Amino acid sequence: MYFNQISDLQYPVRPIGFPFSESDYVVAKNFFRRFQVNPDIFDYAVYFKKVTVESNTRIEQLAQDYYGDVIYDWVVVLTNNMIDPRFALPYDNETLQKFVESKYGDDAYSGIHHYETIPFTIGGRTLEAGVHVDQNYYQTNHVFNSSGSMVTVAGNLLSIPVTNYEYEVQKNEERREVFVLRGPYVEAFVESFREQNTYKESTNFISSRLKKAG
Repeated sequence: MYFNQISDLQYPVRPIGFPFSESDYVVAKNFFRRFQVNPDIFDYAVYFKKVTVESNTRIEQLAQDYYGDVIYDWVVVLTNNMIDPRFALPYDNETLQKFVESKYGDDAYSGIHHYETIPFTIGGRTLEAGVHVDQNYYQTNHVFNSSGSMVTVAGNLLSIPVTNYEYEVQKNEERREVFVLRGPYVEAFVESFREQNTYKESTNFISSRLKKAG
């Protein structure tokens, strides 16, 4: 169903040999048109609900469960702005381990992916946690004003190293949360997508579903 909604482009294919006076054309789907949902829309609970999915859940399974038909799997993909649906949902532990080992090799479990700050309160002020910092921040001392006195705090008390494996586990957990478009709005979304894949009259216009490339 997804591909049926995408408009087409007509590309000229010129003969390799002489003469060059004629051109044939090939028609292909216009995948250059990027349909992306504005993230701000997720603030409106009336349109979406956030669900938590199990490891190895498939996108077509979500479409079946929430929209009643696997043909709406592309709606799940687009409404969550998934770049590559193959890696958009959480792995089980075994699959995740294999993925990390393949991606990072010998540094899978011991290699440092980044450093990030941890909750720390000094002088009545709580420093923000989860901010990515560099190795220098972690290894040096930092001076703070605490009630009029200057206090030195070691960077390893303000931040922690995050290994490649820990980072991928964190990303895997984030993939458990999926936004599901509520039933009454599915058809409206499909229609909106169809309209955005309709061409307006221009110099390259052939029809509402086809135009020349270039």
